Amino acid sequence: MSGISVALYAQGEAEDGRGTLFAALIFGVVAAASVIYDVERWTLARQTVVHFAVMIVTVLPLLFVSGWFPTRTAVDYFAIVGTFLLVGLMLWTAAFVVFGVLVPRFQARSTRDRVPH
Repeated sequence: MSGISVALYAQGEAEDGRGTLFAALIFGVVAAASVIYDVERWTLARQTVVHFAVMIVTVLPLLFVSGWFPTRTAVDYFAIVGTFLLVGLMLWTAAFVVFGVLVPRFQARSTRDRVPH
């Protein structure tokens, strides 16, 4: 349990403590799973599928029980899944643009600029 969430619970801020705990758990899972993209012998497609599977079995259930979303009807659960998919797609796209396009471009430019003419 994160120290901040414990402190919030101790101060009588149970809802904030719970939210902080779930944010910490989700952050921890996402950070730990990011090493999947360091497996160089895997294709980007394989890395993405494995990462997505890890997120499905960890982050999605955490979202269901976090209390951040209503969970009274099937529509509520579909809305959580839709939000999960949309945010995941946006984050994957941003990471691809930064690490797959921009960083290699800057690295190539930096290497080219260091070579004496």
